[in-house]
Amino acid sequence: MQMKSLTDRLSATARFIIALLAILTLSVVGFYLLFRPPINEVWLITGFLLITTIISAIAGYAAYRLGWMNRAPNIRSALLGSYALACLLTFINVWLTARLMFTDQHDLLLGTVLLIFAGAIAMALGYLLTSSFLDRIKTLDQAAKRIADGNLSIRIPVEGRDELAGLAHTFNNMTSQLEEAQEKRKQLESLRKELLTWIGHDLQTPLTSISAIIEALSDGMVQDKETEQRYYDTAKKNISALSHLIDDMFQMAQIDAGGLELNIDSVSISDLISDTLENFTELSNQKNILIQGKVGPDLDEIQVDAQRINRVLNNLIENAIRHTPQNGTIRVTADRSNKGVIVEVSDNGEGIDPGDLPYLFDKFYRGEKTRRTAMKGTGLGLAISKGIIDAHGGEIWASSILGRTTFTFVIPQNRTKCTSLSR
Repeated sequence: MQMKSLTDRLSATARFIIALLAILTLSVVGFYLLFRPPINEVWLITGFLLITTIISAIAGYAAYRLGWMNRAPNIRSALLGSYALACLLTFINVWLTARLMFTDQHDLLLGTVLLIFAGAIAMALGYLLTSSFLDRIKTLDQAAKRIADGNLSIRIPVEGRDELAGLAHTFNNMTSQLEEAQEKRKQLESLRKELLTWIGHDLQTPLTSISAIIEALSDGMVQDKETEQRYYDTAKKNISALSHLIDDMFQMAQIDAGGLELNIDSVSISDLISDTLENFTELSNQKNILIQGKVGPDLDEIQVDAQRINRVLNNLIENAIRHTPQNGTIRVTADRSNKGVIVEVSDNGEGIDPGDLPYLFDKFYRGEKTRRTAMKGTGLGLAISKGIIDAHGGEIWASSILGRTTFTFVIPQNRTKCTSLSR
């Protein structure tokens, strides 16, 4: 940082010296072209201008090196001090030149008065322009203080096209992002509290049931084999629910930590969909729901992690069955697209509220409207599905209209030779 600061200072000093030399050269050339003086007068005026240039250079460089702007108590004093220094150097240069050229003392005094007057006018104008400049800085300062007090809705009017306008624009973007982040934190905190309630309920209910069953069995309260078997089946279901909940949380933790490892291999998408649908045969029969599967004619083996994609399909189909009415239909299709393999799971259930669509894949999100109100669990299924698809480099989204909801995911693929299978 120190080396960079030194480089910046040398660069600014060099530019200052070059500017002074350019002004000196142009002034001498202009003097010669306008007046065509003898050569001795040219050398005289050149020497005189060189002396005043050196004086100006020393004064300006000294002010710069001494940190004039940094030592001032405020920006107004720094700017007015700079104006005063510029007016003083102008006065010295012009007055010395006038003293050299004017032989009449009256003319010299008149020129001096006019120079002082012009300098005072310049200072007054500088003060006015500085006030306008400082008003914009004060607006930024006040807005920053209001943000520090927690008011993130503040916005600054963007005026002009200079650096301060750019700063105001950047400031507004920053406050917008802070406001969004704050809102996100509030939502996450609310979700966290709800999650603790959900998990407490989801863990307590099956644990209480299992505890009661074990106590009943151990106390010999169950005498007949049929009731005993029913108790065992209930305990088994509760254990399965607990296992599913814990597995969801473990999967989400892996995704959040970026530790979701994929075992990519060539997999028959036809077999993958068929096996997944087979797992839901009993559940779909209970609601008399028809589940149809279809794979495109030029699609068979794809490069994916079969276990992970099976998890995605399970989540989407289970969600579809939960929200499909009696005698409804669920369709699972797979085909090729210009982005890779595209899979859709659609149902003719009640649909999803448009306000819920942007948040469906957020962790723990369970909307309060339409189909989301009936959801059980922690709301991790769709978030896990998104994490798995993201890990494959793909995309997943949902669309819904009245009577039709579709979840779609795409996984990038290299085109391979395929056969087809429909179910």
